[in-house]
Order: sequence, then structure tokens, then C-alpha cells
Amino acid sequence: MSLSILYEDNHLIAINKRNGELVQGDKTGDEALNERVKAYLKEKYQKPGNVFCGVIHRIDRPVSGIVLFAKTSKALSRMNQMVKERNIVKTYWAIVQNQPPQTDGTLIHYLRKIEAKNYSETALHEKKGFLRAELDYRVLAHSDHYNLLEIKLKTGRHHQIRAQLSAIGCPIKGDLKYGAPRSNPDGSISLHAKELIFQHPVSKQELHLSAPLPEETLWHFFQQKINTL
Repeated sequence: MSLSILYEDNHLIAINKRNGELVQGDKTGDEALNERVKAYLKEKYQKPGNVFCGVIHRIDRPVSGIVLFAKTSKALSRMNQMVKERNIVKTYWAIVQNQPPQTDGTLIHYLRKIEAKNYSETALHEKKGFLRAELDYRVLAHSDHYNLLEIKLKTGRHHQIRAQLSAIGCPIKGDLKYGAPRSNPDGSISLHAKELIFQHPVSKQELHLSAPLPEETLWHFFQQKINTL
């Protein structure tokens, strides 16, 4: 299976991840995207020995969209600092079953990761052991049964978008773990990491990276609808 490369230079490589792919290896032992990127770099540049490929951020296995890797330790260190300081604008698109109470707004919750269940519990108010989670959303389009939301993350918590949208009664299509009534046929959830905007760690130029939507009927419907607005 070939890589869908969105951007590459001497320091960074961005991939459009398919749903179902792991970003980094876990206990399943399944091949991870970072290993496939290493193999690609090793072959393309005929590198002997180990190849550097730093994971800058991760998206969940059933989620599709843009994932950024560092090809040098300098780039990884600087990008990690940007992540820590929240200097990367992350935009996601989500298909949800119910319409949010407002067409746009800010969601603030407190989340606690439950390791044994790989799940994030949500609270409306600050509690011990819970971390503040904040995002902005707006409704982009509607179909007969679903709504397309644009989400901009302000914090980066475990399962943040999934948990917060579920907490307002808008679980993501296919996300059984957070309240969707049915799974998607391919096991995905309808959440896509659409865009990243950040300053290049070396050149300092602003980069605006975007990932095409999955080849799926409902995503295609919404893309056409957006294009006609």
C-alpha cells in the first residue's frame, strides 16, 4: 500500500493517513505508519542503517487525515516545542448525527483518560485528575440525517473531539465508543484531520497543509456541497 504524501522537504514529511492505520506501533504488533515512512525514506534516499522518523503528533487509528513526521532531530525538537506552546493550528472535519445547539461555538470540558478502556471520561466542571479541553466548532453543511462540523483544537487531549462532541449529544458517525448507534462498514469513524498551519521549524515560512477527504459517499456529498457554497 503506497503512502499518500502531501508534503516533503529536507526536514518534514506529511502523510494523508487512511482510517485503520496506526501512526505508531502498539501492543497489536500491526505495522505502523511511521515504520512505513522510514522504509520509504530508506529506499528513496538509499540510506544505510537506521532512518530517523520522528512522530510529531498522532491521530486515532479509526481517524483519517494529515499526520506530520520529522526527518531530522532538529525539526522534531522544534516542532515538539510548537506543539507544547500550541503554535500549530489543527483543523478537523467531523460528520455527526445530531445538530449542535448552536451553529458555532466553543466547547470547554474536563477529560480524564481511562487507560483500561482507552476512553476519555467527560466532566462539565473542573475535577481532580481531569484536564481542561477546549475546541471551537462551526456547522459547515447538512444532509438529511447528518451534519458536517469544522473543529479547531485549542488543546490536545486524548480522544478530545470524540468525547466533547459526544458530551453535547453529537457523537461522530461510526464512533460506537462515544455513543454512535451504528458502526461504519469499514470500521472508521467520520473524523478527518483536514489542515495544519504552522511555521516551518527551519525556514520559518508559514506552511498550510491540507489532506483530501476519504473516498466515501457521504464525505463526497459534503465536499460537493461545500464547493457549491
